[in-house]
Amino acid sequence: MFKKFLCMSVILGFSANSMAHEQGPLSVPADKFNMMNWKITVPEDRDQNGKIDEIEGVAMFSYSNPDYFFLDKDGNMVFQVQNKAITTSGSSNARSELRQMLRGTDLTIDVKAPANNFALTAHPDADQYGAIGGKLEATLKVNHVATHANQPDKYPAYSVVVGQIHANKDPKQIDAKTGFGYGNEPLKIFYKKWPGHENGSVFWNYERNLEKNDPNRTDIAYPVWGNTWENKADPKDAGLALGEEFSYTIDVQGNIMHLTFTTAKHDKVEYKIDLSKNLDAHGKVDSKDNPQGYAKDSFYFKAGAYGQCSVKDDDGFWSPGCAGTGDFAEDMKNGDYNSVSFSKLELTTNAKK
Repeated sequence: MFKKFLCMSVILGFSANSMAHEQGPLSVPADKFNMMNWKITVPEDRDQNGKIDEIEGVAMFSYSNPDYFFLDKDGNMVFQVQNKAITTSGSSNARSELRQMLRGTDLTIDVKAPANNFALTAHPDADQYGAIGGKLEATLKVNHVATHANQPDKYPAYSVVVGQIHANKDPKQIDAKTGFGYGNEPLKIFYKKWPGHENGSVFWNYERNLEKNDPNRTDIAYPVWGNTWENKADPKDAGLALGEEFSYTIDVQGNIMHLTFTTAKHDKVEYKIDLSKNLDAHGKVDSKDNPQGYAKDSFYFKAGAYGQCSVKDDDGFWSPGCAGTGDFAEDMKNGDYNSVSFSKLELTTNAKK
């Protein structure tokens, strides 16, 4: 498996450019960004094994992809993904996205092992995890979001997720009926822009930590600049245009997730939420959430372009029925893709006390 990753990185890192992003022949994201503790998922299946391609370990130091993951002429790390593409199991949303890997280049450690993930102080086995909390700092701009949806009133239409904290799905915990291990997301940072609007909106979502079929399992949206995802109104000057730079910091200390958002033309926005309790971001009890929040889960950061314009076209909440051919060049020409550029992406691993 490691040889496959290494070989793939060499082939793709020096392949001919299919796009005019002026990438240098030896310029790969690891030349400018620390890739030691990241795995990249890109919407391809080059080895034709029926699974999405994932590259990690030593291979990350030489990997780039001319369509999905590369350095642009200004040294920004670019993530791109079309609507219709192979994706991870259990998801209908395609992505070009990094996943935090505390194990670094030690591929003998299992992906879901405690050593490869972080926990909250409230976790009963917190000392077994690779870290207690951690920090992710990013500066980025959204270049494009998918512009066609058959069901545009579905909340996820016209949006992309650019940062996450994801909990691990753990069937053993679910089977034990502990109320954890559902693989939910205590944080997703969105940018959404309706076609025809000059500006888009930045907001973040917290997902209640409940089982999949629980009707109360839903995403709660909090505004940053502009509107949240249910609001069809043009955010106008309150929002951000495509190509406008903004920054986010996700800092999990103990049990508290601290969020900070900054951009040149708006005031700084801050939130904090105790992830070990059923409190919302305003400190109020949410009786519909898991009483212990995410206290017994383990986590990892994610960053990149996680397209929310699912190709599914059904009654499901996450199914806007987006357009696309599956051919990246064609979909890019038609506007059926997402593109995000990062000028900064830094991970800080907290030392365990």
